[in-house]
Amino acid sequence: MGVDVLAIMPFVILALGGVSVFCLGALWRACPSSLLWSLALALAAAAGLVELWTPSGTGGLSGMIEPGGSGRYFGLILCAIAAVSILFLDQYAPQRGFGGDELYGVLLLAALGMILVAAADNWAVFFIGFELLSISLYILIAIYRGEAAAGEAGLKYFIMGAVASGFLVFGLALLYGATGTLLIDQGWVRLDPAELPLALLAFGFILAGLAFKLSIVPFHLWTPDVYQGAPAPVTAFLSTGSKVAVFGILTRILLETPASVWNVLVPALWILSALTMAVGNIAALRSYSLKRRLAFSSAAQMGYLLMALVAVKQEGPAAILFYLPIYAVMDLGAFGILGSFSAGGKDRDHLSDYRGLGFTNPWRTGVMALCLLSLAGLPPTAGFIGKFLILKSVLAGGHPLLALIGILTMIVSVYYYAEVVVFLYMQPEKETVSVAAPHFWDRVAWAMVLVLTLGWGLAPSSLISYINRMSW
Repeated sequence: MGVDVLAIMPFVILALGGVSVFCLGALWRACPSSLLWSLALALAAAAGLVELWTPSGTGGLSGMIEPGGSGRYFGLILCAIAAVSILFLDQYAPQRGFGGDELYGVLLLAALGMILVAAADNWAVFFIGFELLSISLYILIAIYRGEAAAGEAGLKYFIMGAVASGFLVFGLALLYGATGTLLIDQGWVRLDPAELPLALLAFGFILAGLAFKLSIVPFHLWTPDVYQGAPAPVTAFLSTGSKVAVFGILTRILLETPASVWNVLVPALWILSALTMAVGNIAALRSYSLKRRLAFSSAAQMGYLLMALVAVKQEGPAAILFYLPIYAVMDLGAFGILGSFSAGGKDRDHLSDYRGLGFTNPWRTGVMALCLLSLAGLPPTAGFIGKFLILKSVLAGGHPLLALIGILTMIVSVYYYAEVVVFLYMQPEKETVSVAAPHFWDRVAWAMVLVLTLGWGLAPSSLISYINRMSW
């Protein structure tokens, strides 16, 4: 197999895999959902293994796909997110009657869109991936037709996502007019100083479109409603995969910006970061829906990453690259276990529904509590190391006030994460309620979350050394 073919194999596997799942479901009407689930899991894992084995710098499609190590890195993370999300769907989807070919086929295509976004070296490829990701998520959010809230969430995400896509494509058109090229890595090089105002206007529209996917304040208003209405494993996939993909491309774009553009962007990113951290954490305090609380938490986590992005020119992307997979593990674990607790048609969502579950389900609640404490940044979890590296990069980049705001908002977040743990372990059980017995693959997913959250917290050098060896 030639190296060029190897480089594009993850895209081929996910694209053909999604189509094959659709065909299998259409041609074999009695196809068991377990077979479709197994095929989707195998395809996501295969794409991830190819990403892992492909050497950094391997060329794929010249001028289309980024050949450096960052493309492989984000591709591996996104394939892992898709695989773990499929593991969480093993029990959840069949119980609710939507575990057919449309679920697993669309999920694989969504993963393909995410990888195209993160690895794009051409604005056309990026936009194709962005739209494939968006359309797939519209479907996945509303896929549980037995729940009205899911349809409402899908409609909200569709309307606001369409507006965000309009901002994005308009910004791309302006940027093409200013630079005369669709190549992401050459656009700023070809920028005529006379076209700088147009380029800044273009980047403002692009940033607005990307901020919607990242739940950056003030583009975050869709997040709590959509997270609450979507099925829990879909929310896990949405809250991690789309954000990792978009933050990957945003980091690459900003690293390549010239000083004339960067000096204008830094104050804007500084303000967006501070607002997102403050609004996300304060809003979470007032929410007694666990999904909505995690939605505001997700916005706050993006604020922390924006904080590192402000200093990315001085300190490089290492802190961002380290924190993104940690964030994915934490959020996947929290939403995945929330879904595993949900027997019947609706997710167990209100905080009072978790009273005393730590005594009756210690294994599950232990992993969930660990994920929440890691999101809060408490040692010895991976979240503590990730936040430490972010604050270190911000201070070294010369932004002490922003670091102080970050520390204060992190202190606020400890309360609402710890409150869930209090309900789990320090409250009497509300009533005798039915909790779905976990399947084998649910336990496998929880074990992976547990090992990575503690492993990267106690021994972060393995991930740090991998990032340092990677060519950006």
